[in-house]
Amino acid sequence: MLSHLIRQSRHLLVAAAFASIVSGVCGVLLVTQINAALTAPDGAARTALAWRFAAIAVAAMLSHMASSVLFERLSQHAHAELRRFISARVLGSDYRRLEEIGAPKVQSALSEHSANVAGFFVSFPAILVNAIVVAGCLVYMALLSWQVFLASAVVIGLGSVGYHVAHLRAIRHLDAASMEQDHLFGHFRSLVDGAKELRLNAAKRTAFAHDVLGASIETVRRRRAFGMSVFVVSAAWGNFLIYAFIGLVLFVLVGEVPDRARIMTGFALVFVYMVAPLEILLMSLPRANLARVSAARIDEIAQQLACSEAAVTKPPVRGFDHIVLKGVCHRYWHEGVDDIFTLGPVDLTFRPGQVTYLVGGNGSGKTSLAKLLVGLYRPEEGQVLLDGEVVDDSGRDRYRQTFSAIFSDFHLFDRLLDLDSADLDERGNALLARLHLQHKVQVRDGAFTTRSLSLGQRKRLALVVAYLEDRPFLVFDEWAADQDPVFKDVFYRELLPDLKARGKAVLAITHDDRYFPLADRLIRMENGQVVVVESPRAEEPASFAAVA
Repeated sequence: MLSHLIRQSRHLLVAAAFASIVSGVCGVLLVTQINAALTAPDGAARTALAWRFAAIAVAAMLSHMASSVLFERLSQHAHAELRRFISARVLGSDYRRLEEIGAPKVQSALSEHSANVAGFFVSFPAILVNAIVVAGCLVYMALLSWQVFLASAVVIGLGSVGYHVAHLRAIRHLDAASMEQDHLFGHFRSLVDGAKELRLNAAKRTAFAHDVLGASIETVRRRRAFGMSVFVVSAAWGNFLIYAFIGLVLFVLVGEVPDRARIMTGFALVFVYMVAPLEILLMSLPRANLARVSAARIDEIAQQLACSEAAVTKPPVRGFDHIVLKGVCHRYWHEGVDDIFTLGPVDLTFRPGQVTYLVGGNGSGKTSLAKLLVGLYRPEEGQVLLDGEVVDDSGRDRYRQTFSAIFSDFHLFDRLLDLDSADLDERGNALLARLHLQHKVQVRDGAFTTRSLSLGQRKRLALVVAYLEDRPFLVFDEWAADQDPVFKDVFYRELLPDLKARGKAVLAITHDDRYFPLADRLIRMENGQVVVVESPRAEEPASFAAVA
């Protein structure tokens, strides 16, 4: 992931890196000029030295500004690209695979992990500049006295080995914290999704707060605090070695040699100057390691979200003559039986102008069958045929455009995203009025004025969307379960017959047995098997054509 981002922004990265190198070189040159000024005699040479110092200082300032601005732009670009990349993978992934991965991992990748990777580009100039400063200081020390430089290399080597050993231990804790972060996002979601249950049960609320949420927060805190503390301790150890070496230079290593004062002053000055860059360098490396860990997590999630289907953009919605499920099977883990649940084999045919009720007990496989029908699930065995053509990975996304569906866990967008017509607001508001929602919500400029409604009212909004989409096949998963008796009656006696009259195919998953006689066809399921297909007689109900 990091290498992909670097390749994508290589020109900007090269420019920013060059500015950082110039800034680092200028920093080293400033140290040499300071050391020269401490021993330079008065006169023209000192004046020239002052002008050089001023020119280098200005160059250091300008290059540092350029480097910081360019790397900030790189950081924001990287953050945006990561979010686009992850979002595209989520939108294009197999729906069943997305269910298995879960929302918390995706949210963690979009927020924390992408922010950590973007933060790498902010810390990169600090790493590069200070690495240049440290390297330049080492070169300058070698020019002053190679014997003392060798001793300094030993000291820095000891510090580096200690830091490396500490790094290996710290990174394990950062990895563990990153893994736990995914679980923590799921617990954060439960704070809102489970708000009712937590308030109705004080014992459950306490257990969740302390044993689940609190434990997860504490695990992330402890792991990250330990990992970062190891880095801090190792950095402090490195600083101690530097000051110890300064003491050795001042009192032990430099004997009676020519230019003794200049050498001692130079080494002491360089080492004091190196303390801050070396500390910044050591403190910036953990952020780079954290970015590496987060990039690895994003890579892992992206690989899990791989898709073999060919995506379509906005194909024309066309009608169909028949859809056939031929020997279709689907398997998944069923918590109720604590075993693999097999749905099928199922053989069914659906045609336009046909209202089908799908009934059965909870856990019988009704919703899974609906997801197979609309193309959200890929059958492990058997085939789905549209007008005689097999629906495979190359055409499954196009096939899905035949359907509008309202599942029990539906999501309602605030805008009518795929609809664009001059009378959209008028048509939408007419439907809202028919469903008695005109005083709660309106359609303005293709968007709902609010979604802060009860579940039953939001389902009615979703029904408005389905009507406006005008797809050939509509699927309703327990749509009437949260409606009052008046709207139950409207749904079964007016809405569904109107859709039939308009030539739509309808599949309604329902438990409302009093309305079973209204169906053209009744499919009963038990334990993943279609056990009965009935054709009850239905009286001709009232029309809902006024809404259309």
